[in-house]
Amino acid sequence: MHSDIASARIPAATTHAAPTWDPQQYLRHAGHRTRPFLDLLNRIPELPTLPQTSSGGTPTARIADLGCGPGNVTALLAERWPEARITGFDLSPEMLRQAREEYAGKTAGGGSLDFRHGDLASWLPEEPYDLIVSNAALQWVPSHPGSFAAWIHGLRPGGTFAFQIPGNFTAPSHALLAELCDTPRWRSRLGGHGARYVHLLEPAEYLARFTELGCAVDTWETTYHQLLSGPDPVLDWVKGTALRPVLTALEDDRDAADAFLAEYRDLLREAYPPGPRGTVFPFRRIFAVARKEL
Repeated sequence: MHSDIASARIPAATTHAAPTWDPQQYLRHAGHRTRPFLDLLNRIPELPTLPQTSSGGTPTARIADLGCGPGNVTALLAERWPEARITGFDLSPEMLRQAREEYAGKTAGGGSLDFRHGDLASWLPEEPYDLIVSNAALQWVPSHPGSFAAWIHGLRPGGTFAFQIPGNFTAPSHALLAELCDTPRWRSRLGGHGARYVHLLEPAEYLARFTELGCAVDTWETTYHQLLSGPDPVLDWVKGTALRPVLTALEDDRDAADAFLAEYRDLLREAYPPGPRGTVFPFRRIFAVARKEL
């Protein structure tokens, strides 16, 4: 491990259960899920100019994708920086298997894509990075603001840490889930499963955190008014994300899972009625791009 990086330690992680993920369910709404990452990618500056090696060559740019999921957005990093060596880290064996099957290997510009197991609650850069990026993953890590100093320390001078996270946890989709989990019928099995995101910060708070670390910072928020199609499309959406802890907790009891989904479906139908061309599903996202000083 690089000695300078090893000296920047991440605070002790909060224990959290890892849900079982379904890559195919997650990718059912890949177009809508990818759009915020594309908006984030457009705001990431170019990677720092790397020094020449003793042999006169230029070292390969190094990129980490924290919470890479099925690898589809990690591949977009390779499209922009095809010469880079890019590693996606994720806790889910199911997601890593999908990513490796679809995207691992050499890239068009002579770089590479690989995927490794990694818990973001304790992940530490093992070498200097030019870019550390995370797409819709840090909301699962209550300790993530405490990791910023170590991650920024692990960047080369002029390197960037960039992420986007959902900011819609007071929306009906999530508020109703939390309320249902806390009803008498479900509290003993699911209490707390729907209210996991109180640790998320607002854009101004992320701005302050990175400013204190000496970074040039760009933070913003966007609400996407997504038009979803098909029967019960909001339920179908959350089956790929927010419902994973609930479905994992009930995976050995099919009847209970079906009963919970039926109750939740009825609540979502009332909160998100379909229109003539689909169901409007507003989705707020929070973005931050922090560039380390040169």
